[in-house]
Amino acid sequence: MEKNYTFIQMVRKYVSSSVLLVLATIAALVVANLPSTKEWYQSFWQEEVSLSIGSFHLFSHHGQDMNLLQFINDFLMAIFFLSVGLELKREIFCGGELSSVKKAMLPVIGACGGMLMPIVIFFITLHSTVSDPDMLGVMSRGLPIPMATDIAFSLGVLSMFSKRVPLGLKVFLAALAVADDLGGIIVIAVKYTDHISIPHLLGAFACAGLCLLTSFFWKSATKMAYFTIGIAMWWLMLNSGIHATIAGVLLAFCVPARLNNGTRFYIERIRKHIDKFPHIKVTARDRKTPNMLSEDNIQDLRAIEAASDHLISTLQDMEDILRNPINFFIIPLFAFANAGVCFDGMSLANLFQGVGLGVFTGLLIGKFTGVFTASWISIKLNIVQMPENTTWGAMAGVAALCGIGFTVSMFMSALSYPPTLPGHDAETMLTLLNDAKLGILSGTIASALAGSLILNYTLPKAKTE
Repeated sequence: MEKNYTFIQMVRKYVSSSVLLVLATIAALVVANLPSTKEWYQSFWQEEVSLSIGSFHLFSHHGQDMNLLQFINDFLMAIFFLSVGLELKREIFCGGELSSVKKAMLPVIGACGGMLMPIVIFFITLHSTVSDPDMLGVMSRGLPIPMATDIAFSLGVLSMFSKRVPLGLKVFLAALAVADDLGGIIVIAVKYTDHISIPHLLGAFACAGLCLLTSFFWKSATKMAYFTIGIAMWWLMLNSGIHATIAGVLLAFCVPARLNNGTRFYIERIRKHIDKFPHIKVTARDRKTPNMLSEDNIQDLRAIEAASDHLISTLQDMEDILRNPINFFIIPLFAFANAGVCFDGMSLANLFQGVGLGVFTGLLIGKFTGVFTASWISIKLNIVQMPENTTWGAMAGVAALCGIGFTVSMFMSALSYPPTLPGHDAETMLTLLNDAKLGILSGTIASALAGSLILNYTLPKAKTE
């Protein structure tokens, strides 16, 4: 039971925030389409964000200040990807579900199939519905959009079936989504890099090297030290041409995951100091009577506090600190800023051609086909084992849930169709971006419904008291 504890924590963490994510998405759609608020919604995100120290501007890209939308997508999402990177490092290096070939094989194989097939479906759909070569070229920038699985939404839907879902199936979906995030990070780093500034890139890697040296030689380094170096790394990465969110992942893999002297060393130190306090039975009178501690008592308590702090690795400490800000502020804010599709001049026809159809079919058909087929082949060839107490019907339901692509898909759509793409006017790019968002929303809803129906039919019925 202990080996799955971190994944149970992950499920609870994402499920608790998934409702807020849904509400933020609905609010964005409403505000973006109400006559009284839609103009405000569009203009609000163009407000400039600036933090200057003399002539140095932190939130600037090649001398141009960021607007609020860029601040959210480039800076706040770098913090989100820092959290993703910390989870990846924990699961790979700290005995998690990706820590060995045997553990990682099935979710990684499923994730690879779930990333490849949506791209194929998107490509086929575009070439069968669009004949203009120039438009095909710019539309093809969105090939990676349907490859992502939103861990918050997918685990949120799975949680509705409560104890009917085998633990092994929950672990499979969570591990697959983590591996899927890794694939998305690689695509962002490779595909969305138009030009590279070598000095800035070398500076970013120098910051990473400084983090590694800090973890090796400054064992008592605080989280603030890593965050400070991370901000410098983020600015250098932003101006290097590689997407700035990669700095978050790079920082995560430089953060130490292990304790300096092991767990037992600090536990024994805590016991040693606790034993110095007398073992007495506490009475009601004792609770009301204030007692002054001796200098030795104070020193013992401080030693216990210091040893307790050392029991938590820097990696886990960062994860814990970032959890609530990310789940209850950054991701809902990202959803509110990016999910506001304006339906003016848009019809359902946008969902049956071009980018809208490509993203929709990529999520609904591509993710399901890729995850299920890759998992089925690897299990039938005895490369991996089926999750315990799981049926093929339940596997099909989870494969359908993998088509719930929201956070990373929305993020990739903004990278794929920026308003300032050279050679293309801003109106065309906005249309493509809205079509992509429409496909993401529709594909996510359809995948959630399909997965829920399959799971409800195939999972064991809940026991009635």
